[in-house]
Amino acid sequence: MSSSDLRPSFSRTVPRGDNLERAVCDHCNFVHYENPRIVVGSVVRHEGKILMCRRAIEPRRGLWTLPAGFLEIGETPEAGARREAMEEANAALDIQSLLAVYTIHKLSQVQIMYRAALAAPDFSAGPESLEVRLFAFSDIPRDEIAFPSVHWALDHDRAIEEGRASAPFANPPGETGNITV
Repeated sequence: MSSSDLRPSFSRTVPRGDNLERAVCDHCNFVHYENPRIVVGSVVRHEGKILMCRRAIEPRRGLWTLPAGFLEIGETPEAGARREAMEEANAALDIQSLLAVYTIHKLSQVQIMYRAALAAPDFSAGPESLEVRLFAFSDIPRDEIAFPSVHWALDHDRAIEEGRASAPFANPPGETGNITV
């Protein structure tokens, strides 16, 4: 057997017992499953204001977002949301409740968003943020928001604050989050 015979080689086919086309190893029939990526984050409130981070990284560098990012292997969604707030805003959180589960079809993402409060009043920009600020809802720079799901989370959180709805939410009707990044 030559070394080229040991290199992985995959073909797209429907594996036995499955109904979807997958990447299957031509040598051993190993199935390489491609699954959605999980994003976790929070709408963080402190004294009636919302914590937001101006992104220091692409995509959407310079635009505002909520503290959020990809869930790590072996991490609970709540722990991931806390870690992301610490990484982006040097902020400790008290997770209060599930806000929403959004599907961003084009990016194969599932976003789990929480409602949270600052556990301590201290925060500052982490390495992934240019700046971090608390905004009154009316002062949020809505035309400088990085992603559609940030708008959704802010609006859903506001609906709860005003007593107009209860969580958990999903994508607003007709919204898939299909954005070009």
